[in-house]
Amino acid sequence: MTTALSRRSDRRISPVFLGILAVTAVTGWATWTGFAEQPGVAVFLFVTGAWVVSLCLHEYAHARTALHGGDISVGAKGYLTLNPLKYTHALLSIVLPVIFVIMGGIGLPGGAVFIERNRIRGRWRHSLISAAGPLTNVLFAVVCTAPFWLGALDGVPADFRFALAFLALLQVTAAILNFLPVPGLDGYGVIEPWLSYNVRRQVEPFAPFGLLFVFALLWVPSVNAVFFDAVDAVLRGLGIEDVDTYCGQSLFRFWQGTDEFCSVGG
Repeated sequence: MTTALSRRSDRRISPVFLGILAVTAVTGWATWTGFAEQPGVAVFLFVTGAWVVSLCLHEYAHARTALHGGDISVGAKGYLTLNPLKYTHALLSIVLPVIFVIMGGIGLPGGAVFIERNRIRGRWRHSLISAAGPLTNVLFAVVCTAPFWLGALDGVPADFRFALAFLALLQVTAAILNFLPVPGLDGYGVIEPWLSYNVRRQVEPFAPFGLLFVFALLWVPSVNAVFFDAVDAVLRGLGIEDVDTYCGQSLFRFWQGTDEFCSVGG
């Protein structure tokens, strides 16, 4: 009986996650209805809340796939509760990604779940576990952009449309960054099981610095231009124009004042 109860508690959705979800829902409603006196504040809270929710779902996808792959330890670690505080260090996994969103509009790959890989059998399972997280970002982006590529924007308030566009940009950047075959990122985790033992041993020491290396590259203007050209191409394919993401980011950064074009042109 105790074991059964502990297993249920291991999978019970965290009140922290439910609270973040509630804030996201309320501020999304306030953005849609125009209820908030300061629409930028509502957009900021809505996008930030939705971004943290996506971080939790990203890590949950890793953990859930690992559970089905054979790592039964993920439940005891709290990874199945969607609690953002369980996904490694709260500062590095939640606070830092949110700061990057505020500063640069880049979806920084955030948390991490520690999978006991020795429990997993089969290279395909290892690859699928790594791919599950960024595939969640892809799904999130598809949902956010559905009104755009379905041509269902009639009746969608401008502020809400802009917020969805900016949120989609964050999801697309996170998916692209995560899928890069760089040590320490999920993209490398997808291909790692297929590499030789010697290659894996040589690459392993660089894993902790992979993300830092990627962001250092993004400071190079030519690399930055190529990256955001790819992001813009994906967003245009999903029906989102530059003006949508620009106004979404303008509203999100409410402390800088909203661009008058976005207030009038929505």
